[in-house]
Amino acid sequence: MTGILYHGQPNGPSFTVLAAAFEKGVDLDLHPIDLRAGERHSTALPHPLEVDQSIEGEGPVLVVGDVAMTDSVFLACYLDEAGDGPPIRPIDPYTRWQMMAWCRYVIERVAPAAAALGNAAAPPHAVPVGIASADLAERWQDAVEGRASDTQLADSRAKIVQAVEKIEAQLADGRDWLIGDFSIADLESFAWLAGMRPLVPEAFASAPLTDAWEMRLRARASVAQARDLATVPNPEAIWAPGPEINRWG
Repeated sequence: MTGILYHGQPNGPSFTVLAAAFEKGVDLDLHPIDLRAGERHSTALPHPLEVDQSIEGEGPVLVVGDVAMTDSVFLACYLDEAGDGPPIRPIDPYTRWQMMAWCRYVIERVAPAAAALGNAAAPPHAVPVGIASADLAERWQDAVEGRASDTQLADSRAKIVQAVEKIEAQLADGRDWLIGDFSIADLESFAWLAGMRPLVPEAFASAPLTDAWEMRLRARASVAQARDLATVPNPEAIWAPGPEINRWG
């Protein structure tokens, strides 16, 4: 397959997609853009509805032919089908369901919390011109003006703590990876949690299984290749407005 991947620093959703592409041996034309500066909304980037209404906010965009696709888990699934490397989704139907359910948890609970905390720690400077989605533009404005309340930030920190507890419980039976063999669940979980260690240190203070899992993940060639694309010393501190905080708690 041939395609163009517009991506940010290897953190959050950009990390997931970059590592998935390398894991699967998919040869993409990589175009780094500054997501935190709003370059995804530039007229130079294909700009269909799918891009403006991405559920994860500011993430990578994969363009194949005249079609643009977004959202890291779905892009990783697409690359799993398109690539030739070992599968990164379980073949067994039930285990695949488990993996997708885990990824949904990350998308709906962990990702909004991580994005909120990351933007609170290092807010973007301005709302970019060209955002078509009113919801996303509002999230940008909130991030620029630091509107996250103490209650929202405390809730976000609690969700990060809960996510690490969930990983510890999942790995307690001695497995190496979260769902079956190495999968998208591992990439997506690491993508949103790696930058949380300095922001929510209490979550990782007593998490030896999570620490060991992260070391195994960082040792994979695909992960190292994705991280080598960083153009700043600490890409895990670079955040752009992300998924909407879950309104249902």
